[in-house]
Amino acid sequence: MTEPPFSLWSLRSVVEEALFQSIFSGAFHTLAPMKILSDLPDLREAVARLPRPLALVPTMGALHSGHCALIKEARRLAGPEGSVAVSIFVNPIQFDDAADLGSYPCPLEDDLAQCSQEGVDLVFTPEKGSLYAPNHSTLVTESQLTRHLCGATRPGHFEGVLTIVLKLFNLFQPDQAVFGDKDFQQLALIRRMVRDLNHPVQITGHPTVREPDGLALSSRNVRLSAAQRADASRIPRSLRAARDLAVTGEQNPSVYLDSARTRLLDAAPDGFAIDYLELVDPETVQPVSKVTDSAVLATACFYDEIRLIDHLTIRLKG
Repeated sequence: MTEPPFSLWSLRSVVEEALFQSIFSGAFHTLAPMKILSDLPDLREAVARLPRPLALVPTMGALHSGHCALIKEARRLAGPEGSVAVSIFVNPIQFDDAADLGSYPCPLEDDLAQCSQEGVDLVFTPEKGSLYAPNHSTLVTESQLTRHLCGATRPGHFEGVLTIVLKLFNLFQPDQAVFGDKDFQQLALIRRMVRDLNHPVQITGHPTVREPDGLALSSRNVRLSAAQRADASRIPRSLRAARDLAVTGEQNPSVYLDSARTRLLDAAPDGFAIDYLELVDPETVQPVSKVTDSAVLATACFYDEIRLIDHLTIRLKG
């Protein structure tokens, strides 16, 4: 028998091994095998049979410890009798750079093994054609929270994000959905969309998971060269140093921004650049003129073509 081009045999062995380890380590909540689906009719049928509550973790794959933390939170929310679903789909319409889309890592076998080990009940891995018709023309647009940060520097990005997230909510009808706080603006937008469109799903944000040197975990980190990766801790270090100024009661946004910018650029390597650096209100995502309670110091930085985002919350002691 000819082996399928996707190497289903190796995929099966990887998933079965992860399943075995999960069961006997006590991490798996049930003996039911994990479902891996790509077709919409199969998904709808499977979702209808999943025990509730259902917690969904939307991802673009290339899973790391941060994603695993989201899955664990989803399991906590669903409980041992509920279900956890993960979607793995590199959403093409949220990319504003074809090269970025083409270079996005897609280690599906490893991702499925991690999902199985974390006790996921269902993984959805659709093809582009099953979610977007060739002449698709409907997008979800938000007009207030997208004026700054990634919304300003990546035109169309959040239309793509909100459109795919709403599609997934419609397909799964989850009770809960879990997203990482690292994508601060994205999380704010999804909460606004759910509120404005009266979707019943409950949105949970999970704190940013970081490397030992403070760098926020990201699927893009693996694309950094060794030298870039060693240098990339300058991003969280710079944000922390600026945030620490809050102990003085400083209310001038420029002081925080100048501090962070100076440290970000100090002895920066060739190819490093700041895409944006802003201090914004955590609810409105608009720049603040004065820090009176809390504000979010957010940045996006480039190492050549690799773009990393991070943020920290500045809180004044009242």
